[in-house]
Amino acid sequence: MKIIHKPNDLRSEIEKLKNTKGLSVGLVPTMGALHDGHLSLIKKCVKENDIAIVSDFVNPTQFGPNEDYAKYPRTLEKDSALCSEAGVDIVFAPAPEDIYDEYYFKHKETTLICPPYDVVNKLCGKSRPGHFDGVCTIVGKLFNITKCNRAYFGKKDAQQLFIIKKMVKDLYFDLEIIGCPIVREEDGLALSSRNTYLTAESRNLALNISQALFKAKELFDKGIKEADTLIDTALSYLEKPGLEAEYVEIVAQENFEKIDTLNKKAVMLIAAKVDSHEAKIRLIDNIEL
Repeated sequence: MKIIHKPNDLRSEIEKLKNTKGLSVGLVPTMGALHDGHLSLIKKCVKENDIAIVSDFVNPTQFGPNEDYAKYPRTLEKDSALCSEAGVDIVFAPAPEDIYDEYYFKHKETTLICPPYDVVNKLCGKSRPGHFDGVCTIVGKLFNITKCNRAYFGKKDAQQLFIIKKMVKDLYFDLEIIGCPIVREEDGLALSSRNTYLTAESRNLALNISQALFKAKELFDKGIKEADTLIDTALSYLEKPGLEAEYVEIVAQENFEKIDTLNKKAVMLIAAKVDSHEAKIRLIDNIEL
């Protein structure tokens, strides 16, 4: 396995590897701090492609001014060892200066890929203005650098996955986007790099997020199709000291628009902040209905 830092070096390496006719390239974009959720994507990528690439880059353009960019966990050595063990061919670990030019660092502006406002100005995008512009921009850059045939994303970031699929369709990127199931701890907590911020007490509090989703799914399976009833049930699990619900919503999977009655494939999504170490840790989760 190789660790490559410069985009042009990565391009050269891929071209060299692809000289063997017909080799496919798979990409798993990550911000590092890898956990078993990431590894499920990586293993699928390794299995389905001749060349497996994992990007390990904390992208500044998708963080707001008051978010945790500076303290976001950076564990490249550990991440690289996990990738090597999983059979990855290349870890792409650029510095911000390798991805964004001097103009960005001077003016805090760059060329962006901006999804439709009605898609981003809801759910996570409502409280994180500019977040999905940054996500689409870095993902678009990675697609162009790697010329991958397939890219793998977790379904835990459901809105992100929907937006990236739309970007690929709208901009005619020539690749396949593959969504992979949420990976959970035995007690149901969805795996997240931000779980490392949680104390034992706040982690127990965070379990209410997945429990709210599981209860809503249980009621749905029993025949309750009214969105308000399912949302109120989920909210009852989140009304705890130290736990603040940012949103609980149900949208149609096909277009991510709100629905009142679940007569089509839907997804319930939750974002909540958990008090931990005098900080508020923002966690997201969802379940398909």
